[in-house]
Amino acid sequence: MSEGEEPTKRGPLAPYDGVVFPAKEPLSNNLSKQGALPLSRLIGAGLITGAADDDPSGIVTYSQAGAQFGYQLNWTMLVSLPLLATVQQIAARVGRVTGKGVVANLRERTPRTVLFAIVLLLAIANAINLGADLGAMGEVAAMVAGGPPHPYVIGFGVFCAIAQIIVSYSAYIRFLRWLTLSLFAYIATTLAVAVPWREVLERTLIPSLSATPEFLLAVVAILGTTITPYLIFWQAAEEVEDLELAGERPLISDPSGSALELRRIRFDTWLGIGFSNFVGLFIIIATAATLHGAGVTNIDSAEQAAEALKPIAGTFAAGAFAAGIIGTGLLAVPVLAGSAAYALGEAFNRPVGLGRRPGEAKSFYTIIALSTLIGVGLHFTPIPPMRALFLSAVINGIIVIPILVALLMLARDRRVMGAYRVRGAMLWLGWITATAMATAAMAALLVAVS
Repeated sequence: MSEGEEPTKRGPLAPYDGVVFPAKEPLSNNLSKQGALPLSRLIGAGLITGAADDDPSGIVTYSQAGAQFGYQLNWTMLVSLPLLATVQQIAARVGRVTGKGVVANLRERTPRTVLFAIVLLLAIANAINLGADLGAMGEVAAMVAGGPPHPYVIGFGVFCAIAQIIVSYSAYIRFLRWLTLSLFAYIATTLAVAVPWREVLERTLIPSLSATPEFLLAVVAILGTTITPYLIFWQAAEEVEDLELAGERPLISDPSGSALELRRIRFDTWLGIGFSNFVGLFIIIATAATLHGAGVTNIDSAEQAAEALKPIAGTFAAGAFAAGIIGTGLLAVPVLAGSAAYALGEAFNRPVGLGRRPGEAKSFYTIIALSTLIGVGLHFTPIPPMRALFLSAVINGIIVIPILVALLMLARDRRVMGAYRVRGAMLWLGWITATAMATAAMAALLVAVS
């Protein structure tokens, strides 16, 4: 079957506004119409998206924050929680309501040059982030198992790319859900060391502010690694994938059971983002209690963070930290490659979706393979890993601003969302998030030129 043809692996299909959804038994048989949703539906794209936010590059950022400033930046995890959760909930809502991803919706309402520029920058930032994440995984694996990191980097990259291409969508999503458990490694690390919990609580609830360039850059880095474009594109796209897999119609076309679906999106998203920020907080606490307390205030890589923990917190804590890096990397790399493939495919109106066979979405799977290959290749360049992370964070921090604005304009547009358009507190929180990211970008620019 050539690319662009309707997939046939799941039976008869019915088109909707350019998107193909498989037919299935009457919707009355769907559990959502009976007032209950199975656990597999309650916990889905939101949990995976949230867990992928704690990728190796994020772990390095949180580790550096804890090592350099102790518990002073705990509050950022609390403040960013409602902002990120709101943005991701809006993205998921756009996908579920319209049956199309964010870029597919923007393609109809945004000048082509602007859309392609944003998508190209996303692909570049994702490739750099991929390279940094794969490099961190390879270095940590070499630290644990011995040998040079390069073979591990290649192995991880090949595994992630092949798994996305040949494993069925439902099985692959189950695999990613299980990988979220790797984040508990950081909770275990924190519980294995002595922590002044009263001070931790105070620093978490009462913001500690400073006007120093180093402090401002740390805040900007945390926001930049937390609220990123690839998460927005991924979660919206996965809602569309789930629609196709379940044989359901977009809510704007079939409103039956919409109340349950919107509650499910809210629960799933807050669970995933809450879990992500909770783990990020624990990483800051663990490195503050150990590295900062021992005078280690500069972390250049995930490997260094794990190595530095050994003499201070013990082999168990260092091993758990390292295992978490590999687990979260295996989770984040597919999300990074997949979000780029969704965005580029939708921008050029090509068939997309992990639920399609490779022959039905050649461009989509080619982008996944190329993105991962470029990420692997970046590990063999002289670009320092921290420099690569900084570049990806800068690009993400810049392009997320127009993406947030465009997302909010879509979400509030009755022509796009119908009766499900975003209003009230959710919309205001979205605009506050866009303003906060713009302010952070401006602060970073002022610090850089000062």
